[in-house]
Amino acid sequence: MPERVAITGATGFVGSAVTRAFLNAGYAVRVLVRNSSPRALLAGLEVEITEADLAAPQTLSAALAGCTGLVHVAADYRLFVTDPASLYRVNVDGARALMQAALAAGVRRVVYTSSVAALGHRVDAAPADEDTPATLAGMIGHYKRSKFLAEAEVSRLVTASGLPAVIVNPSAPVGPRDLKPTPTGRMVLDAARGRMPAYLDTGLNIVHVDDVALGHLYAYQRGRIGRRYILGGENLSLKDIFTALARLAGVRPPRLKLAPGLLMPFAGLAEFVARLTATTPRLTRDELHMARYPMYYSCARAERELGYTHRPAAAAFRDALAWFAEHGYWRPRQGGWTARQPRDGESSR
Repeated sequence: MPERVAITGATGFVGSAVTRAFLNAGYAVRVLVRNSSPRALLAGLEVEITEADLAAPQTLSAALAGCTGLVHVAADYRLFVTDPASLYRVNVDGARALMQAALAAGVRRVVYTSSVAALGHRVDAAPADEDTPATLAGMIGHYKRSKFLAEAEVSRLVTASGLPAVIVNPSAPVGPRDLKPTPTGRMVLDAARGRMPAYLDTGLNIVHVDDVALGHLYAYQRGRIGRRYILGGENLSLKDIFTALARLAGVRPPRLKLAPGLLMPFAGLAEFVARLTATTPRLTRDELHMARYPMYYSCARAERELGYTHRPAAAAFRDALAWFAEHGYWRPRQGGWTARQPRDGESSR
């Protein structure tokens, strides 16, 4: 019988890609989902569905029974929250409870999905790595703080209780099946719609979501217990990101560079309106604070120790736009977008 692996977050963007990677590798997959979770991304997948909730620890032990492995992808990924306690309850308390349940169930291998948000950054704009110093005080916003605290708790359980966990830190995933969409997916859509007339002098590490998924698989198979691995892709300035997306979509790329300080009053107003209307602001003050330094990362350790590889960002952008267009999130301009085949060297798969 194939080895059975439990996966959380399988109804979401990254988790659904991870689920596909493990199924394709021949594992039996049990997905742990909340009763209220939409399951469109599980359609057609041969998985065992078990209801469990990170906010209800009593549901976790039974959900892991009979599983050899666990991949914990689920998280509350919001950069703006009106109730921070709910985010910490899922990302920190939920992760702790799940890891403890894995120990009690005798799970022999765990991959915990952290984020580059939990890592330090370099002020000289050079790519950070797994050993770049980071502190809780240096984490901007509740999402980053929650991921920092959750990763610290996983590491503590590795040392104190023998939790057999490997930690992975994805950067900014882009690609198909971004159902919500995520904050990064919204950025891709806005750029394709021509709604990005200006840019900030910062940068991101863009990675195809399916490369992140394979990185999880490799970490499960080859990662060292207690070690963290950045699952990243291509470091690009925000100007280059918006320009690449605009060219793919057939719209005008942004030409105006703005300083974060100039946008702070507008971000504050956007947050105020979002609180009144229970919506998500287009821009937040935390995002502007984070934009002071490029968020560039090196995945050399994952390449060296796991055999991890990634395709160019252009392939991730193209696959994301094709999926968004196919599912009605975005209507390409007449004669603008074409889901062309990749040029030589543009995609590694």
